[in-house]
Amino acid sequence: MSQSFLKGLDYSVVQQCMHCGLCLPTCPTYDATKLERNSPRGRIALMRSIADGQLDATRAFADEMYFCLGCLACMTACPAGVNYAELFENARAEAEASGVLRSPKRNLIRNLTLKWLFMDLNRLQLAGRLLRLYQQLGLEALVRRLGLLRLLPKRLQELEAMTPRILPEFSADLIAPLTPAVGHKRYRVVLLTGCVQDLIFSDINRDTVEVLSRNHCEVVTPQDQLCCGSLHAHNGEYELARQLARQQLDRIPPGQFDAIITNAGGCGSHLKHYHTLLGDDPIYRERAAIWDRKIKDIHEWLGEIGIEPVQSGSQNGQFDKVSDKVEDKVKDKVKDKVKEEVDEVVTYHESCHLTHGQKITRQPRDILRAIPNLKLVELPESAWCCGSAGIYNIVQPEMANQLLERKLKHIQSTGATTVATGNPGCLLQLINGAAAKGMNLKVVHPITLLAEAYRCSAP
Repeated sequence: MSQSFLKGLDYSVVQQCMHCGLCLPTCPTYDATKLERNSPRGRIALMRSIADGQLDATRAFADEMYFCLGCLACMTACPAGVNYAELFENARAEAEASGVLRSPKRNLIRNLTLKWLFMDLNRLQLAGRLLRLYQQLGLEALVRRLGLLRLLPKRLQELEAMTPRILPEFSADLIAPLTPAVGHKRYRVVLLTGCVQDLIFSDINRDTVEVLSRNHCEVVTPQDQLCCGSLHAHNGEYELARQLARQQLDRIPPGQFDAIITNAGGCGSHLKHYHTLLGDDPIYRERAAIWDRKIKDIHEWLGEIGIEPVQSGSQNGQFDKVSDKVEDKVKDKVKDKVKEEVDEVVTYHESCHLTHGQKITRQPRDILRAIPNLKLVELPESAWCCGSAGIYNIVQPEMANQLLERKLKHIQSTGATTVATGNPGCLLQLINGAAAKGMNLKVVHPITLLAEAYRCSAP
């Protein structure tokens, strides 16, 4: 093995775990199996054995690291402040560097996705356009209606059912490069539109810009953006994550903005640790430190600057650059909501990396409570993982489906017709899960609900 990530890690991080076991009840995989090796404590013991040179990275070790969701609930529970996020990423990097998981099929998939597709947004958008064409031409519906999917292996049939709907327009089509603040300009911010978010939830990016503008922010939205690198860091491609971080810092100089805004919980957790990634880089470490201070989740930022109240007489006309591309049916739906003025019962599912990675729990609820005609009902086990966890629902479908089923039962118990969550992976997981069960459930980002409320209050 050319490099040992765990042996090269600061040993104080490796040995910090006291093995007290307070993390055990918070770990979804341990809760399901009651096996010590499937717990944070058990996994850290394996990592420490490798760091101490007592154990080599084996197939069993690598499989265990990928059985972990990386939800970071153990970090919230840990009284010793163990940095499991850093351990987790280095452990997966160790697994990849060891080569114990390599196979022609796995190598091909990782080369096509992590090392090619997600390294260039233009490639990802091309794939998105092809998928959109396949859906819009009716080919997807035809293939399903004719039962052709039955010819595929069972696992491929399951993956096909999870295929997201590609929106008619990407973020650059919906959002101007510069959106002025409504009223008095107080801040200048830049929005990160993401990669998966850009393909399947570009409307959330549009809503985010509208909300920021209405809260006195001039918003810069670069047209040619990059993947943040979280997908790579969480899947053992440490050097690719570093490469993407450097490219981000080159394209978006952090010192030019009051805040760098992200609206994806998983991405935001990674984006706040560029200095950890590049701390040994003499060229980028200072910029990375500034970047980490400027990165703000959208809920966090609105909590800091204060939310403009939703009221009649909003200056809607100043936001035409974003809102003029909203489809007519969306506009009609908004008008109908104004007329009906019916309370909407909403519950809130917490993105793991938003609550455990970024410690942001109060602000999304504050936003939801600030919306008129909306009733927030607390979700049992709101901070329990839904099973999405990046690509976990693809590589560990059995455990992911167990967690999804548990989450949907809790959502049903609230009586809510809408569930809000602040991460694209969670959104897609809940949308697919609700559709599979035939649930009449609206799944939205909290910022979308706030943006709708601002539009509804306009004269």
